[in-house]
Amino acid sequence: MITVRVYKQGSDVVVAACDKHLLGQTFREGDLKLTVSPGFYEGEDADEEMLVNRLNGCTVANLVGEKVCRIAAEHDFIEEECVMIIGGVPHAQMVRF
Repeated sequence: MITVRVYKQGSDVVVAACDKHLLGQTFREGDLKLTVSPGFYEGEDADEEMLVNRLNGCTVANLVGEKVCRIAAEHDFIEEECVMIIGGVPHAQMVRF
């Protein structure tokens, strides 16, 4: 299961998406720390189609989890080589200009 939340700020549309089972957890890798805060990430329950739809309309995306990052890479929103692994969990950010 995936959760997707959309924020609108002026002309920017931000998508926060994660694998739902990661909500509320914190991951560490060296000096890096990733907190999957429900207050930021938790939104609509989503499937692949909804995630792709939301990513198509956003200017910024913050993505956490194997499923979310895999879908984003398969649909060419991110490159797999640019996905960071923090505490064993994939994390990627996307920005469109």
